[in-house]
Amino acid sequence: MTLPKMKLAHMGINVKNLSVMEAFYTEVLGFKASDRGVARGSPLVFLTRDPTDHHQIVFQEQRKTDETTINQISFQLEDLDGLRKMRDVLVKAQVKELRCVDHCVAWSVYCHDPEGNRLEFFVDAPFYVNQPMIQDLNLDQSDEDVIESTRRKFLADPSFCSAGEWRERFARSSAASMS
Repeated sequence: MTLPKMKLAHMGINVKNLSVMEAFYTEVLGFKASDRGVARGSPLVFLTRDPTDHHQIVFQEQRKTDETTINQISFQLEDLDGLRKMRDVLVKAQVKELRCVDHCVAWSVYCHDPEGNRLEFFVDAPFYVNQPMIQDLNLDQSDEDVIESTRRKFLADPSFCSAGEWRERFARSSAASMS
């Protein structure tokens, strides 16, 4: 099977001291926090320097001493068809812990590489809600049904808006904090 086109998009890193790492990346390197929350029982922060990207780096406070420092390596695909193809490639390869996730901001397929590093393959969705958001994703639906399912799942969330609206708000708040 031919692999879909993909590019390295962002990294998730387990960190020992979330506040120190966030301060360094925001104060020294100019990143802005775009979201924060808790996932798998540990606090995390999403950081970006580009308002067109919800996040370029994710830091999650490390809870287990046996975890690798890589929280996840994320690859962006062009469309849902590519995501479905990638899922099928991963199923055929019998990867561990394959999971399809609807984040509202993206549709993702997660798994682990042979050494236990989490991999994410994703497609940007046209919506936004505060992150982290993790819901099951049914990739066996048509593109239209995936989009409508996501819209219905998250419409009642007070932070729900289009991805474009979020980008505009984030760009304005980033510009205001720089002046």
